[in-house]
Amino acid sequence: MQQFVEQVIHIYPTDKDKKEQFEFNKLESRLIKNVGQAIKDFNMIEEGDKIMVCLSGGKDSYGLLSILMLLQKRAPIHFDLIAVNLDQKQPGFPEEVLPNYLNSIGVPYHIEQQDTYSIVKRIIPEGKTTCSLCSRLRRGILYRVASELKVTKIALGHHKDDILQTLLLNLFYGGRIKGMPPKLLSDDGAHMVIRPLAYVRERDLIRYAQEKKFPIIPCNLCGSQENLKRKEVAEMLKTWEKHNPKWIANLFTSLSTVVPSHLMDRSLFPFEHLSSQSAHLSFEPDRAFDPED
Repeated sequence: MQQFVEQVIHIYPTDKDKKEQFEFNKLESRLIKNVGQAIKDFNMIEEGDKIMVCLSGGKDSYGLLSILMLLQKRAPIHFDLIAVNLDQKQPGFPEEVLPNYLNSIGVPYHIEQQDTYSIVKRIIPEGKTTCSLCSRLRRGILYRVASELKVTKIALGHHKDDILQTLLLNLFYGGRIKGMPPKLLSDDGAHMVIRPLAYVRERDLIRYAQEKKFPIIPCNLCGSQENLKRKEVAEMLKTWEKHNPKWIANLFTSLSTVVPSHLMDRSLFPFEHLSSQSAHLSFEPDRAFDPED
């Protein structure tokens, strides 16, 4: 009898089931739209691309792979995907989770095994932040793997919140206006890095991961590291958003509406040559004495 009831419920979903499905469809559609818009705005993916999707086992990279697979079916161009995970030999790392998941969704993949864990633990004193060294080691390995796999693009799972946090970290701790670009050419010019989640909010990725039931693998290399500056900045952004949600939107918009003539970077604007005879130069008019917008 119980089995019969379960079958009936499965065939005839309840109003609650319908509402949950509707909300999930809205979420997935928003993610597809945001990722598609970022790809279009920055020309991230082109015909014939072979894209290496860096899969860490966290919600962001799972979400990135999932949305790119959906876009792959709908896009007017052809591109290939290959998921790549770097097994850093962390103690207790569940090696079977990612291969099992990737086999279940039918995506080509490569697992690169490199013991960066031991290197980081040997070099970084206990209690100190390991992210910087870990990131450099991981980047070098992934660039090498990208060359071996002959990929044309490397897709990373950084989202809108990551970009804003990076901007503020550079402002507060680096003394420079620098963010995390949606598209970046490596220093040697050999690799193109793309961030298709550039327009996606982290809260949407959290919900998406919960709904999709991704097999999340926590990063145990760095531990909790509660005093990381990035976490402090993330909490600050949350406080700002509670105070006024428009602040976050405007802060993000400012990254693409830069006015060099109203900053102080002499490499971006020829202040030293500016004179009353410079009317031919193209720059924003002076609004110093105008009322606030």
